[in-house]
Amino acid sequence: MVLLHVKRGDESQFLYETSTGIGIQQLAFELVTIYNGRLKVSRICSEIEELAKHGTMLPPDMLGLTDEQVEELHLVDEWADKCIPSGGWRFNRDPVGRRNGRQPQSKMGEVLTKAIEDAKAMISKKLTSENKPLTQRIVQDALDLLRGAVTIVYPMQLPPHDPIRMEFSNTEDLAGTQASLEVIEPSKAQLWFAGKMMHVDKRLGEIVGANEKTKIIVKLAKLNEGAPGREPVITEDAKRQMMLHAYRRQEELK
Repeated sequence: MVLLHVKRGDESQFLYETSTGIGIQQLAFELVTIYNGRLKVSRICSEIEELAKHGTMLPPDMLGLTDEQVEELHLVDEWADKCIPSGGWRFNRDPVGRRNGRQPQSKMGEVLTKAIEDAKAMISKKLTSENKPLTQRIVQDALDLLRGAVTIVYPMQLPPHDPIRMEFSNTEDLAGTQASLEVIEPSKAQLWFAGKMMHVDKRLGEIVGANEKTKIIVKLAKLNEGAPGREPVITEDAKRQMMLHAYRRQEELK
């Protein structure tokens, strides 16, 4: 199997195993699916952290309003009593006014926190330095783990407008957010190798050769972004070692 070290810009993302016979168009789709899946896991983890602290999301017409404004406008969170966490809740006001302040009790909070830690570890960028490839199955398992934890704490489900529930049902609206800029549409994905774009009408072996034991760096980019920066001939670690050696040699000559 060919081992791909996938990067976005200069930043390592994950390792991926494939064969030289795969078409570049199919390979791009598989890599983007994992890349976007990792982003989804990260977004859900961030929201579950807030869920564990401040409860479910307020309805859209109550977001950011003060208690006085809510009372004046006669607004009611109709989902608050329908979506109560297992074991009850304690009040912990959300300082930014997004969530209703009904924090799950500590035991249920730990269920959510543990799931976040485990899911993040499953898709961590550190796996590249540990030489552990990532797969679509692992990303899906991380999502299922988070979904299971939320279901344990909120067996009656979350409100339909809660971004966590929307992420799980793939109905999230990222328009106008920083997250929308990070996501890569599969139809607009490009792969680059050794400073050249990998054309979709070719197979991987036509570009990197027939050796199935090859390890290469592939850079993921969006259409019209232009060529990503080329890999340095000397790594930063090697550069540091050379500088250290030169310094020691200089000291010896003194």
